[in-house]
Amino acid sequence: MKKYKIGYTTGVFDMFHVGHLNILKQAKAQCDYLIVGVSTDENVQNYKHKTPIIPYEQRAAIVESIVYVDQVVPQENMDKLSAWKKLHFNALFHGDDWKNSDMYNDLVKQFSEVGVDVVFLKHTDGISTTGLISEVKNKN
Repeated sequence: MKKYKIGYTTGVFDMFHVGHLNILKQAKAQCDYLIVGVSTDENVQNYKHKTPIIPYEQRAAIVESIVYVDQVVPQENMDKLSAWKKLHFNALFHGDDWKNSDMYNDLVKQFSEVGVDVVFLKHTDGISTTGLISEVKNKN
């Protein structure tokens, strides 16, 4: 397994669950310093067309408290290349559920041109925030 100096991953991290923890743990195992972009409420509204259950400030505080996380930054848009220009990470980590998607195929190409690896991490099967929200609604 290749070890990177600075890694970067992003997420909404709404209703934090073990799948989120697994991604952060796997990413940190592959880098010395892990930066996590937590999507702002406005960003989530723009690209998912919904408002997170937990407000940004609380989600960022939760992620910041995780032992695997060295720094939390707001993810104000989905432009990962502009984040790289600011943060200078060597690897972008993401769950493998996005592997081979059009969006990530484009990112892999863009990042290869600037020497950044896109590393896909094992997605935790059977758990998602959407699934948790649905379960809560069905129990009421």
